[in-house]
Amino acid sequence: MQNFAAIDFETANCERSSVCSVGVVIVKNGEIVDSFYSLIKPEPEYYSYMCTRVHGLCRKDTECAPIFPEVWAQIEPLIKGLPLVAHNAGFDQSCLRAVFRVYQMDYPDYDFFDTLRAARRAFPRLQNHQLHTVASQCGFDMENHHHALADAEACAIIAKTIL
Repeated sequence: MQNFAAIDFETANCERSSVCSVGVVIVKNGEIVDSFYSLIKPEPEYYSYMCTRVHGLCRKDTECAPIFPEVWAQIEPLIKGLPLVAHNAGFDQSCLRAVFRVYQMDYPDYDFFDTLRAARRAFPRLQNHQLHTVASQCGFDMENHHHALADAEACAIIAKTIL
């Protein structure tokens, strides 16, 4: 796979529509050519302790952030015509579908590829297939795990290596 967009969402709570940050890494001809990161005002707008503990974001971080449709208007031209890649794609795809539904936006049925599933096939003997473990196996050391852009970058490296 030479051309794709790696994407990662973080959520504020257990609602998939509560995306509070997004990271996107654009790969063309096998090279990272662009990236995008934004905080997002989540919907619904509350943070669970567990989610904040994972990614470190809280209401104060996103209270002045743009809402999802404003952020997606910036992402959409970057990913036009590209398949999307995510680690545990089911989660990120369900977040994207949920937030499109909340804002009554037409979902364009993006093609998603899953680096988690690919990693399980490519590296069956790894101790686990978490993003940071697989990224390390692919020669990428994550310094800021659960930051949406860092996670998207790790996913891009994994996809370039095994897809």
